[in-house]
Amino acid sequence: MTDRRGVPGAPPVRERGLIGGAEERAIVVVPYRQDWPETFRLHRERIAAALGADALGIDHIGSTAVPGLDAKPIVDILVAVADLADEETYLPAMEACGYQLRVREADFEEHRMFRTPELDVHVHVLSDGSPEIERYLRFRDALRATPFLRARYQELKRSLAAQDRQDMNVYARAKSEFVEAIVLWSR
Repeated sequence: MTDRRGVPGAPPVRERGLIGGAEERAIVVVPYRQDWPETFRLHRERIAAALGADALGIDHIGSTAVPGLDAKPIVDILVAVADLADEETYLPAMEACGYQLRVREADFEEHRMFRTPELDVHVHVLSDGSPEIERYLRFRDALRATPFLRARYQELKRSLAAQDRQDMNVYARAKSEFVEAIVLWSR
């Protein structure tokens, strides 16, 4: 087997960071939609069928997982696998069922993020036992259980979206202080 560099037997070169580079996309926050849980359910079934026993957990995370919370119309899904570095256990199956690898982060728990061609579903993949899994779930559960926090987070999201940010990563970083405070509060 020859990789892209032409060295026989060498592992393939794997692009890191944002696969395909940064994109400009308008940040749009919409009122909660009743179809988001069903969208999650359909994708959970697709992912479970594709990965089988390699999917150790599949959870609905992010704002679309919080009833009543305004959100970007992108359903976030969290998948736990045994070893994120062993891409052969999940990457070919995810791509075969229509998800595109968008993020391969070395500095964030080796996080991988896939998305649909329609850009309406993001699938975050982490190794089972990663502390980030608990953080995602803790944040979601705190917003579900606490109307005051949900309202404050919604205000923040709407305010940031109104600032004409064209980069999802900049938008996400701007929310990070609030997210961190909620994760710490919910311990």
